[in-house]
Amino acid sequence: MSLFRKKSLSILLGQAADSEKGLKRTLGAGNLVALGIGAIIGAGLFVRTAAAAGQHAGPAVTVSFIVAAIGCALAGLCYAEFASIIPIAGSAYTYAYATMGELVAWIIGWALILEYALGAATVSISWSEYANQLLGHRIPFEWCHSPLESVEIDHVLHHGIINIPALFILLLLSLLLIKGTKESASVNAVIVIVKVTIVLVFIAIGWKFINPANHTPYLIPADAAPALQRDGSSYSYQPFFNHGWGGILTGAGIVFFAFIGFDAVSTAAQESKNPKKDMPIGILGSLVVCTILYILFSYVLTGVAPYTDFIKAGKEASVAYAIDHYMTGYSWLSTLVTIAILAGFSSVILVMLLGQSRVFYTMSTDGLLPKVFSDLHPKFRTPYKSNMILFVFVGLFAAFLPSNIAGDLTSIGTLFAFVLVCVGVMILRKTNPTLVRPFKTPLVPVVPILGMIVCFAMIVGLPGSTQLSAFGWMLIGLIIYFSYSRRKSKLGNPSGIIPKASNFE
Repeated sequence: MSLFRKKSLSILLGQAADSEKGLKRTLGAGNLVALGIGAIIGAGLFVRTAAAAGQHAGPAVTVSFIVAAIGCALAGLCYAEFASIIPIAGSAYTYAYATMGELVAWIIGWALILEYALGAATVSISWSEYANQLLGHRIPFEWCHSPLESVEIDHVLHHGIINIPALFILLLLSLLLIKGTKESASVNAVIVIVKVTIVLVFIAIGWKFINPANHTPYLIPADAAPALQRDGSSYSYQPFFNHGWGGILTGAGIVFFAFIGFDAVSTAAQESKNPKKDMPIGILGSLVVCTILYILFSYVLTGVAPYTDFIKAGKEASVAYAIDHYMTGYSWLSTLVTIAILAGFSSVILVMLLGQSRVFYTMSTDGLLPKVFSDLHPKFRTPYKSNMILFVFVGLFAAFLPSNIAGDLTSIGTLFAFVLVCVGVMILRKTNPTLVRPFKTPLVPVVPILGMIVCFAMIVGLPGSTQLSAFGWMLIGLIIYFSYSRRKSKLGNPSGIIPKASNFE
C-alpha cells in the first residue's frame, strides 16, 4: 500500500455536500470571524506577550508580532484558498490528504494535536492564573500549578502539585461543546465583544501612562543586566536568542501562539452555511483585526511597565500587574481586565477544543483513528465521545505541565502545519490547475514560498528542548500510524472508496 495515496477531491466534495446526518451547517461569516477572534485574542496576547518581552524581545516584542503576523498572513492566504475549495472539517489535515498523500496528512493531523489540544491546555493554565489573581490568591500555589513549577514565598519554597482550576474550566467548556456548535458560537460571540472592548479600553487609557524610558533601548542589548526570576535565580540576556534581532525572532516564535486561532476557523468548514464565501472572510478577517490590536496592545504594555518586570512579578498576570503598579487610580480597570481576560481565555479554549474534535472527527471518518472519535450524539449531532476523551487528554497536560512548555509545543505544531499547507497550495496548482477556486492565493508560488521561509525561521528560533520534544512527539505519531492507522485506512480497502460521512454513525 502506498504511503502517499491521496484522497480524491471528488470524494472530499461529496463528503462536504452530504450533511443530512453529519455536522450541522449553522455558522455564517460573522460567526466565523468571531470564532477566529475568539481563538486568537487570549493567552497569546495577555500572557505570551509578557513572556516574549521579558525573556527575549523587550519592547521590540511589537516587531515580533509583526514577524509572526507576516508568517500568518502568508499561510492564511493559502488556508483561505483550500478552505474555499474543500469546505470540510479537518483543516490542514484534509488539505494534505488531497495534495500530498496519507502519510503527510497523518503527520499534519498529529501535529495539529500539539496545536489545538496543547493550545487548550496552555490557555486553561493561564485561566487558572488569572482566576487566582481575581480571588486574591486564595488558591494555594500547590493546587493551581504544575509539579514542575516552584516559587519562593516569605523565604519558603513552594512546589506545585496539580492545577485544579485548569481542569475545572476544561470540563465546563467540554460540556458546552457537547451541547452544540451553534450554542457554543453564540456564547463565544458575546465573549468576543466583551474582551475586544476591554483590550481597546486598556490601549486607550494605558497610552497616557507610557514611559518613553521603558522603550529605550527598543531592542534588548547584549550587555543587558540579568533579571531576577521568581525562584530567586538570575536570567541572562547574553545568549543570541535572548537579545537583539535573535530575541525578536525567538519572541516571534513565542507570540506566534497568539495567532493560531485563525486556522481554527478552517476546522469549522463543514458547519459553515456558505463555506466558499464565508471561510476566506472568517480566516483573513479575524487575522487582520487581531494583528492591529496586538501591535497596539504590546506597545502600550511594554511602555507602561519595564520588560524586566515580566520575568518575575508580572509574569503570570502581566496586564493586571501593569495596571496595579503603574496606572495609578485605575484599580477598577485591573479587576475589569481580569474578568474580561477570564472570559476571553474561555472562548480560546472553546475554539481550540472545537478544532481538535473536528480534526479527530475527520481522521476517524477516514479510518486513521478509532470510530469512537466520529460517533455523533443522537440529539446534538456533535462528536461527544471525542470531546470527553479530549477533556481527559488535555486535562493531563493542563494539570501537570507549566504554560511555557505547553505553549512552545503548540507553536511548533502550528508552524509545521502552516509550512505544509503552503506546500499543498503549490502542489494543487500544478496537479489540478483547472479546479474552480472561489478564493485564489495571490502571487503563487511567491506567497507560499515566503510563508514557508518565515514559518520555518520561527521554528528555528524556538528553544532546542521544544524542537526535541516535538520530534519525539512525531516519532510516537509515526509508530501509531504504521501499527494501526495504515492498516485501518479506508483508502486501503479493496474498492478504494471511502463511505460518505453519513455512514459513519
